[in-house]
Amino acid sequence: MRAWKAARLAIAFALITPAAYAAEPAHETIKGLYLMTDYPAITVRPGTTSNIPIRLQNYGLGPEEYKLSVSGVPKGWTATILGGGQPVAAAMPAPDNNVSLQLRLEVPAGSDLAAQTLTVQAEGQGGSNRASLLLDVSLAKELQAKLTVSTKLPDLRGSPKSNFEYTLTIKNDSGRKLTASFAADAPANFETSFTEAYGTQELSAIPIDAGQSKDIKLKVRPPSSIDAGHFPVTVKVNAEDTSARTDLALDVVGQPQLQLAGRDGLLSARAVAAQQSSIPVVVTNSGTAPADNVKLNASAPTGWKVTFQPEAIERLVPGKDAEVQAGAGIATDTEML
Repeated sequence: MRAWKAARLAIAFALITPAAYAAEPAHETIKGLYLMTDYPAITVRPGTTSNIPIRLQNYGLGPEEYKLSVSGVPKGWTATILGGGQPVAAAMPAPDNNVSLQLRLEVPAGSDLAAQTLTVQAEGQGGSNRASLLLDVSLAKELQAKLTVSTKLPDLRGSPKSNFEYTLTIKNDSGRKLTASFAADAPANFETSFTEAYGTQELSAIPIDAGQSKDIKLKVRPPSSIDAGHFPVTVKVNAEDTSARTDLALDVVGQPQLQLAGRDGLLSARAVAAQQSSIPVVVTNSGTAPADNVKLNASAPTGWKVTFQPEAIERLVPGKDAEVQAGAGIATDTEML
């Protein structure tokens, strides 16, 4: 019985031990010093500065100071190792840990476009522990700047008193930072202004990082006397040797504007007690849209009664007028103004 228990225990250990061994992190089987980067082959442009992230990894070694250096740097280039944003000459990674570094490359304009190989080295005291990293650097010609401008709502509708606001997205598809300036081409007497997307500060230009986009807002205000119609607006964006444009539009719908006057320009009549006097009232639509179901009303003193015939004007188109008879009845002789 004891022999069977021992055998069963031995089998259990035989089954558990390989599983525990398989779960061990792979780096526990690695020991040494390594210099690594996610991008060992890069492309840069002459006349620019590039930062290449690298890390010094310590697997299973005791803490030690490692001198850092770069070799193979072409004449005229500047290569600087940074740590924490500052130039550093040595690093000390803790056991089973790493130190993040950057290699800053400054390549002068006009450099030969031939590919280069740089070597980053880390060496401990006495040279017992060392690591190196090869970086292949290719040079590319300057790419032409490229901009795009777009909006989700290019057509807006409103009255002559409306403010038409468009949100525009400007994208820098270049490989470098650009300052984009913008302007709007609108019909005569239309007011235009650009502001921040979420602010009120007026703008005429905005910086945009490479590959990024920014939103701005265009406000268009038509003159209050504008007739109804469809009006185009063009937005142009410029930066260095490139430009972009987008076409917008605003539809101005008319508004009725009613005016009252007497037949001869005066609203006055003489009334007789117990009799109703009739006063002709001329209603004119000087607006830019028809007025429908126009009804007149009056505020009369106590004891007065004012009626209108017809009670409503069914439709009054712009530039036209209609006459309504206002009937007034009062208790005593007086002049009604």
